[in-house]
Amino acid sequence: MRKLLVAAACVSVLASVALAQTPMETKWHCPKATAAEKYDVGDPGGHAYAIEQGTCNATTSNAGEKSGAFTESLEWAKTSFATHGRMIVTMENGDETYYAYDGTGDIDKKSAAIKWKIAGGTGKHKTTKATGICTGSFNDDGTSDFACTGTIAPAAKK
Repeated sequence: MRKLLVAAACVSVLASVALAQTPMETKWHCPKATAAEKYDVGDPGGHAYAIEQGTCNATTSNAGEKSGAFTESLEWAKTSFATHGRMIVTMENGDETYYAYDGTGDIDKKSAAIKWKIAGGTGKHKTTKATGICTGSFNDDGTSDFACTGTIAPAAKK
């Protein structure tokens, strides 16, 4: 009997852990930014600052993400950059999810590494909390592709 209770307790704990977090994965394709303003510093390090806006479309998503609109700031150096931005993602059901992200990139390798978090949204995503990472690549035609993974925490109970 004791073994049965221990086994039941283990199953209960494992089930609660499984319910506590949900993995998510989305792949994005982003056309060239629709608005971009770059300001060269003029120093020997080749520094520049930029503000960009654009859109992305989910090519696959297990979380129901459909499309997104981003605004970001970038700090460029000769071979690297740092970025900070926000993205409003429209879900398949019409709700919105609000992302914040920070990342770095390698200009020569045409790659980026991003850390993101979700801090709410509309509808059923109003209390959504999630974190994750994206790896990105930049194409010669100005488009970019990102593969993002993360974990969604359970919605806060009221």
